[in-house]
Amino acid sequence: MFSLFVSRNVKKILKRKDSDAGERGKALENLRGSLFNELRSSEGARRQQQRLCGPSVALTFNFFVAVGIILMNKLVLGKVGFNFPIFLTFIHYLVSWFLMAVLNALSLLPASPTKSARFSSLLALGGVMSLSTGLANVSLKFNSVGFYQMAKIAVTPSIVVAEFILFRKKVSFQKVLALCVLSIGVAVATVTDLQFHIFGACIALAWIIPSAVNKILWSNLQQQENWTALALMWKTTPITLFFLVIMMPWLDSPGALSFNWNFGNTSAILFSAILGFLLQWSGALALGATSAITHVVLGQFKTCVILLGGYLLFGSNPGRVSICGAIAALGGMSVYTYLNLVGSDQHPNRISSRQASFGLPKSKLSKENVDNRDGHSEAESV
Repeated sequence: MFSLFVSRNVKKILKRKDSDAGERGKALENLRGSLFNELRSSEGARRQQQRLCGPSVALTFNFFVAVGIILMNKLVLGKVGFNFPIFLTFIHYLVSWFLMAVLNALSLLPASPTKSARFSSLLALGGVMSLSTGLANVSLKFNSVGFYQMAKIAVTPSIVVAEFILFRKKVSFQKVLALCVLSIGVAVATVTDLQFHIFGACIALAWIIPSAVNKILWSNLQQQENWTALALMWKTTPITLFFLVIMMPWLDSPGALSFNWNFGNTSAILFSAILGFLLQWSGALALGATSAITHVVLGQFKTCVILLGGYLLFGSNPGRVSICGAIAALGGMSVYTYLNLVGSDQHPNRISSRQASFGLPKSKLSKENVDNRDGHSEAESV
């Protein structure tokens, strides 16, 4: 009798466990299905990106990857002796395209928006991406890291001017002062490391405008068209590869195929390429979550952190002038960040009415925002 009672209880427990396991399995399957459906629609994928990669996460991710790839590319172009910066950029984007193709084959690549951007916009973005990244690596080959960072200072006013011309965006006087303090501080901090080549200096100057336009296009296409970073990378990478092939004979010396492709050199180049994919992805996430100017400010912040970190942690002595410049730059960056936070609270979701004229059609959200405005065509203040 006792054994019969025990056996019945055991059967009940086993049935309950089976039903619990079945419910958990169904819940897991439903969760997997919902995530898959989110990725298969551009709006859902965009929501997932915003939920998982907010401004702080995207900027932090981009910060650490950017520091790593600058040092890695300098190693590849210097100690490894791979003196082919455009071909190196081509390898970066080829590896990125291969990784995204794997994600696409596994149905993990986010879908493109139903109303995609004009091909002319994607073509322009692919072209300026090839110029921005390729010329940056050529600049690293001929110039010191300090001069490379100095050239980035000119990107900030270039973005301000370009956004005013294209979208009528205005920067407040307080932000202009903060950006000036930041730029002067970075210039003073890096003045001790300005080794450059005449050809390298010309390349650095030619890199400024494509870099500014690249950041503006990445930011606006994501924010106005519901593009996710990976989906936009998937569409523009083949265009970038095409332009890099055209640039190679002009900016690279011959002999890339006869390079010593031993295990150590190849490993360093492939690791640099993986960092290149992460840099492109993290940069796109940061530009989609913030703005072009904020992304440039992050790059200048990185320069100051590297300088101050070497002074505090490793005992390097860049000099009092450089230390004071770095501190001033950090102060300017802090004021700029504070003004951005105050401005976002006062003017949420303001969208320029001239962005559509540049070939960037507005999403449903932006159309609703325009409809809700009172009809005044005033310039946007950022």
